[in-house]
Amino acid sequence: LGQTFQVTSQEATKLSLAFSRPPLPSSEDCQKLSEDVQNAILAVATVYYWLPKSQGTTLRKMVRDATTEVVEGMIQLTDTILNAPVESLSQEQLISTGGVWEACEQVSKLPRDNQAAVVSALAACLGVVKDAVEEMEHALVEGQDPYGDIMEDEELGFRGNRDTYWSEADRQLLSSCMGLMKASKACLKKVLAAVKAHGKAESPEQIAQLDDLADIANEISPSVDELALSMYPPVNPLAVRLNAAKLASVLKKVLEIAKTSHVCPPSEEGWVQFLTGAVDHNMNKVKNFTQGQL
Repeated sequence: LGQTFQVTSQEATKLSLAFSRPPLPSSEDCQKLSEDVQNAILAVATVYYWLPKSQGTTLRKMVRDATTEVVEGMIQLTDTILNAPVESLSQEQLISTGGVWEACEQVSKLPRDNQAAVVSALAACLGVVKDAVEEMEHALVEGQDPYGDIMEDEELGFRGNRDTYWSEADRQLLSSCMGLMKASKACLKKVLAAVKAHGKAESPEQIAQLDDLADIANEISPSVDELALSMYPPVNPLAVRLNAAKLASVLKKVLEIAKTSHVCPPSEEGWVQFLTGAVDHNMNKVKNFTQGQL
């Protein structure tokens, strides 16, 4: 894969230089250039298809994404050359050429097995969830107006509109939702640490277990975002409860899959049990706070 990406990068450079200034290449030279570019791209695609699914769907997806980026970069460069005047090297052509180089360089950062791929995927999920938790914590600061950064407009009405503020009852409900969001962050941190410490990609079973973890963990971030959005005023208790229940369900699935996989030896069972209890505790509080409001 590294070799095919390198050849593609070189072909992009040759193509760009050939059309960087007059005179235009001859029709024979154009034919040769286009064949070389096509062969380079076919080689990249072929190597991707050679990667067996049995090596892990998480790894394969990352390689596929990197391959797609290279192919799309070459398409963009070709389009730019076809549509640009030949008098001089255009800014768009320079940017497109650099884009292919950058896409080809990504191969050096690709994970080498499914364990590394899942570590990378979990770390990305954790980063997104951390940001969501921090944003909501900032909005929930006592006395904070969640729409303070939005100027008064026709839709929101005057700043005194109570639909733009949280009531005391809202804040009690949202504290339990924050508990679930923080449990999401803790869950991803612990699972990530367990995969780093104990994760292996040596057998089909281990590889499949890692993929299952990555797949379910990918559902955490969208679920956190949906809950966070429903927490802004005016608060609809039913929407908050439904989104909280969805997030709790995803977290319990993550913990269950982790517990029954090879990344969770007996030494890791304590935090799984603790976080399962934390999810149940906060979800029960959400149910209690919304019981009389549905």
